[in-house]
Amino acid sequence: MSTRASRSPIRKAVFPAAGLGTRFLPATKALPKEMLPLVDKPVIQYVIEEAVESGIESIIIVTGRGKTAIEDHFDISFELESLLERRGKTDLLREVRTISDLINVSYIRQKEPLGLGHAILVAKDLVGHEPFAVFLGDDIIHARVPVMKQMIDVHARTGSSVIGVERVARERSRDYGMVAVETPDAAARSAAAASGLGLTYRITDLVEKPPPEEAPSDLAIIGRYILMPEIFPHLEKTAAGRGGEIQLTDGLRSLLKDQPITAYAFEGTRYDTGDKLGFLKATVEFALRRPDLGSAFRAYIERLSLGDAAVRPVEPPAAAPRAAAPPPAAPRTARPARPAAAARPAPAARSARAGGTSRRAVPSRRRRAG
Repeated sequence: MSTRASRSPIRKAVFPAAGLGTRFLPATKALPKEMLPLVDKPVIQYVIEEAVESGIESIIIVTGRGKTAIEDHFDISFELESLLERRGKTDLLREVRTISDLINVSYIRQKEPLGLGHAILVAKDLVGHEPFAVFLGDDIIHARVPVMKQMIDVHARTGSSVIGVERVARERSRDYGMVAVETPDAAARSAAAASGLGLTYRITDLVEKPPPEEAPSDLAIIGRYILMPEIFPHLEKTAAGRGGEIQLTDGLRSLLKDQPITAYAFEGTRYDTGDKLGFLKATVEFALRRPDLGSAFRAYIERLSLGDAAVRPVEPPAAAPRAAAPPPAAPRTARPARPAAAARPAPAARSARAGGTSRRAVPSRRRRAG
């Protein structure tokens, strides 16, 4: 990770982390999905490192029940640090201490998972009246220049809210918020090509998860935003939609009536780690980029046999034939009855217990119900 960037006009970021992670059950039954390891770091740490590299000074993590592992990860661990120090594992000690020193972190609880718009609204008082960034942890982006840094530069030029977008196949529009945009002119395209960064678009409309035939474009909203503080009153008056959730896209659509919003097609490779296949792709590609793992891991992959036999589903074993039923057991013969035992004489009364008191029956104190 590079050193902290110079002071940014965007100082604060919100990270919604109150979701239940149902797509990764049963792994997320007790473990927050944000803490799932991507190689050897939890997913959330990649996003926090992007924030730091972009010049963000403070991050607000919106949590829910069962998310204390996130707080523990970014806190100081005295026992672990002491153990590593005693054992002379200075490299690991340095890495562990770096995590707790990454950034100033605040936490606030979203009591119910009522949508992304509601999660951002929960952070209103901590954000204050200033532009702020929003990171969604499912989207991990590998880029030459951190994507949020790219977007902060766009915000500095436009003074508007900025939304990260990416082109997707139209049949996937049901999975995303989609934007309608004005086509950038030739000058804008030339400037983007010269900088090696992405195109900017002026947004004319936003639609939450439309069917393909109703998608206004193929530009999908990705989990990176810079929002003006005026978004908060618009979210407060946004009605809950399907499932009782307040959608950020609906709040942005309302904000668009009052001020411009810019879409930015960022430069970088995005991985959807909220999807199992996307998570596996990210794991493989991030491991291949690692100096300490890449060569050996690549050699391992190249040795794998990926022919039809290797990927064919394993057939369940054939059921073993049932054993023949055993012959019926022979009927038992009745045992002869025992002769009646002679009546035993009544036991002699015990003289006394130790201590000289006689044993007496204690009447029951149990009372009948009712």
